[in-house]
Amino acid sequence: MSESNEIKQVNWVRDVIIFLTSQGISLFGSSIVQYAIMWYITIETGSGLMLTLYMVCGFLPTFLLSPFAGVWADRYNRKLLIMLADGGIAIATLVLVYFYSIGYQEIWMLLIVAAIRALGAAIQTPAVGAVLPQIVPKEHLTRINGLNSSIQGILNFGSPLIAAALFAVWPLSQIFLVDVVTAGLAIFTMLFLKVKTHDKANQEQQASYMDDFKLGIRYVWEHEFLRNLFILLALYMIMVAPASMLPVLVVTRTYGDEVWRLSAIEIAFSAGFVLGGGIISWWGGFPNRTKTISIGAFLLAACTLGLGMTTNFWAYVVLMVLTGIAVPFFNTPAMVLIQEHVEDAYLGRVFGVMSMINTAMLPLGMSLFGPLADIMPISIILLFAGFVLMIIAFGFSRNKALIEAGKPLAKIDA
Repeated sequence: MSESNEIKQVNWVRDVIIFLTSQGISLFGSSIVQYAIMWYITIETGSGLMLTLYMVCGFLPTFLLSPFAGVWADRYNRKLLIMLADGGIAIATLVLVYFYSIGYQEIWMLLIVAAIRALGAAIQTPAVGAVLPQIVPKEHLTRINGLNSSIQGILNFGSPLIAAALFAVWPLSQIFLVDVVTAGLAIFTMLFLKVKTHDKANQEQQASYMDDFKLGIRYVWEHEFLRNLFILLALYMIMVAPASMLPVLVVTRTYGDEVWRLSAIEIAFSAGFVLGGGIISWWGGFPNRTKTISIGAFLLAACTLGLGMTTNFWAYVVLMVLTGIAVPFFNTPAMVLIQEHVEDAYLGRVFGVMSMINTAMLPLGMSLFGPLADIMPISIILLFAGFVLMIIAFGFSRNKALIEAGKPLAKIDA
């Protein structure tokens, strides 16, 4: 390897470490505070309506802002957008700290902050997705995205444990400070990231925001692999809702409502998620990205069918581990497929559309299947969802446009 290539490799590895560290710190603090707020609302109100309002505040602003956030990620400095989103969330949380510390503790304030946090997430999601291809060589995108999935899995596993420990000994206002501190650390870490401003951000913008968004939608529609990917993804997100939300009800109704049982299935899923991300990071997936996506989709469909059929608790736990493994097998290559094939000038808008799908379809699935769980056996719902997911997985595996897009890119020698 030449000296210049060695320097390039050191630089991109350094940038990836900085970026993933910053994102990990930010996610860790946010997750702790999200759990604390959810538990506080549950304990203080005991109201399903208030908890539903909190969840709506957590995803509706993201859905509504995503079209514009995608445009911003293409128009402006992505690194700066990520930092500003973290800063805005920290300021809103700091205001909440002040009011709660002086005894002004209103639930509606938590809902407002939850909405502000969702707006920040909407801004960050397309920017984060678009930054990675700028700092990671294309041949390493799958492994780095897999590593990122493992990091997220570890944080999702650890944050509720730490949140529970803090919730037992600290007032809510002090727990909020965790997010403020971690946001500050994340912003400070991002200052050291060297990422070139993409070309579109350096150009004078002639089109309006809505025109730019329409161009993004047209770009998705005119590229067959993107159109097919997002249609199948939307169906997938609706049908995956039973496997993501109903296992807790299955466990309490079928096996018992002991806390350790509920904890076991959460730990099992998180462990599988970390393992799946680690496997993808180490292995890199099949040469054809679509084949890896299809394997993940088939595995998740099979697990959903299994969750609907098994009557043994420990078999249920094993299936939750496999479900966790399936998620990075599906998500990571799908993300890389977009990062590899979408022009840099459109990456933000394409990820904005993807964010809209993710934030709209899963809640839609929850609203469809949640009420059904009270009037019919959950096993029937899971079997139905698993059967439809199997059809969707078959759609991924046989789609010619996706198979063609999934083929390995030709390597370009430096």
